[in-house]
Amino acid sequence: MNKGLSGIDLAHLTIDDIRRIFSYDDRGLLEEMAHAARELTRRQFGRTISLYAPLYIANYCQNECVYCGFHASSKIIPRSKLAMDEIDRECAALAATGIRSCLILTGESRFHSSPQYIRDACIIAGRYFPYVAVEVYPLEEHEYRELYLAGVDGVTLYQETYDRARYDELHLTGPKKVYDYRVQAPDRIARSGIRHISMGVLLGLTDWHQDIIALFEHVRHLERAYPGVEFGLAFPRLRRVIDDEHHYIEVSDREMVKIMCAARLFFPRAGISISTRETPEFRDRIIEFGVTKMSAGSSTRVGGYVERAEYDDGQFQVFDPRSFDEVKAMLVAKGFDPVVTDWRNIVNS
Repeated sequence: MNKGLSGIDLAHLTIDDIRRIFSYDDRGLLEEMAHAARELTRRQFGRTISLYAPLYIANYCQNECVYCGFHASSKIIPRSKLAMDEIDRECAALAATGIRSCLILTGESRFHSSPQYIRDACIIAGRYFPYVAVEVYPLEEHEYRELYLAGVDGVTLYQETYDRARYDELHLTGPKKVYDYRVQAPDRIARSGIRHISMGVLLGLTDWHQDIIALFEHVRHLERAYPGVEFGLAFPRLRRVIDDEHHYIEVSDREMVKIMCAARLFFPRAGISISTRETPEFRDRIIEFGVTKMSAGSSTRVGGYVERAEYDDGQFQVFDPRSFDEVKAMLVAKGFDPVVTDWRNIVNS
């Protein structure tokens, strides 16, 4: 790749280049970035897209995060927590759709979803899925180590925003209000032995330019500190919950394309996922520019795979309601190779 219209070498981006790219509103530069990101993704990953699904096992939360449907004082959603036999049935129902990669999620309540509860759920999930990851509240290093020994392959943890003042404003009470404990969690995860760490920010909480740059700097630091760990990226856009009247910053589709392309060019080997927060039309377009992983047939409700009824009490609204088979068919039609298993189990020790 040669230097683009702006004089930026898209093949050897620096963080200062990213700042310059984000400051430009140049259609020609964006087109060059999109072409370069598409070609780089094809060289690194071919035409494969890995498919996964989230599995919510509890929605109790101790935090008052004003933008989240699970926040502690919400009266909108019924609180629930699956027992182990219910988790087994939920895993079986999800596995029956064809999904082979599972992301276990809980609300952020250590009291209702203890590390032992999460560990036991992951052991059950491991009977159904070759790849099991978790997205839960930050843990201590020894607790991550216990999850690793139970077969957990990856952890997803979003900082939400790197703007400390905005972070403090939006997280009213609860353990999550402690910024430093959360931002240091990826180091604890990496030291525990877990092989995959997915990170991101919730776009819309504050100025996305600064948040994405801070995220990139954080991940680059972690790559250098823990060369044996694989890092993934995600850029979910905020979807306002019913009882939230705070001001947020809209992130356009065009800006999302710029973020995605910059991520691919800055992190050539990183997995990049796109969630069902996005519409089918946008997801179908954006996969050309760096995406390697996407959720399919998702439910954000506790027990949502056994009980497939219409509902509006999940963590956020799912904008892409297509089934696993429908997403697979779309990928095939667009010339991609949908992958449900591209690894083999090994015993973590």
